[in-house]
Amino acid sequence: MLKIGLIGAGHLGKIHLKLILELSDYFDLVGFYDEDKENSAKVSAQFNVKSFGSINELLQQVDCVDIVTPTLVHYTTATEALRMRKHVFIEKPLSETIAEAQKLVSLTTEADVKVQVGHVERFNPAFQAALPYFDNPMFIETHRLAQFNPRGTDVPVVLDLMIHDIDIVLSVVKSRVKKVSASGVAVISDKHDITNARLEFENGAVANLTASRISLKNMRKSRFFQKDAYISVDFLTKELEVVRMQDVVGEADPFDIVLDLGPNKAPKKIFIDKPELQEINAIKEELKSFYDAITQNVSPKVTVEDGCAAMEVAIEIIEKLKQNQIHF
Repeated sequence: MLKIGLIGAGHLGKIHLKLILELSDYFDLVGFYDEDKENSAKVSAQFNVKSFGSINELLQQVDCVDIVTPTLVHYTTATEALRMRKHVFIEKPLSETIAEAQKLVSLTTEADVKVQVGHVERFNPAFQAALPYFDNPMFIETHRLAQFNPRGTDVPVVLDLMIHDIDIVLSVVKSRVKKVSASGVAVISDKHDITNARLEFENGAVANLTASRISLKNMRKSRFFQKDAYISVDFLTKELEVVRMQDVVGEADPFDIVLDLGPNKAPKKIFIDKPELQEINAIKEELKSFYDAITQNVSPKVTVEDGCAAMEVAIEIIEKLKQNQIHF
């Protein structure tokens, strides 16, 4: 069992705290730190967990730490933990700037500890079930739409929402990004609230990403197109649909769905898979993965390098947005 501390007990931090308590076979929650003293007292009483007076005091008592602070202080908080050689789980995005992200990569190597970034959609059961079907997807379309919530507007929608899909795309397309295009609008906040980005990869793959935090409905869906297959992952409803095509061999079954491709081309038989998925808590699964990385001395499923790569693309998108910014 690992001694763990939580830093940041806001909305998401309290979710993490509750789940860590449920993972009592994995973690011993020593306590937490939150700079809001009034909130600390409430959380401590609610969960019967010790509140520490400083991050340093907490770090001295633990093996690892779960950082769920606002993005603006990710770097300083993680740096303090890494300099004390503590294993770190840090919520996405990894940091506010590329320089900070790259420095965290270096500090991780120097400290020789495990750092996992909280790109939770990697643990979504629909995406996990889709992994065996991916075979060099060449066109990807993602939509991540959310109703407006003042929480999270301290960063652009790219770092708030789109970065989830940036990470997913980078994990699936095994090629370097060649070109980034983007447009967006700051509608309610002083940062972009809706953004569309196009990523072009060296292998010819293209990803079209849309993120909005001013939508009338919620949507988190990605579509992957590859040779003879279409894969739809609904991260919100946790559903997977896979449409595959195969050559018709011999006489087609009358109940088969057959696609006539025209003269001189062999017809294709269509298979539609909608596997039933087991309901899991993705945050709990990523925390278990963090435990495994430490105790089994293996690479985290979402490494600090992965977090940095997603940040690099996200910041490039933001730079493109600044060139064509529109305010209402």
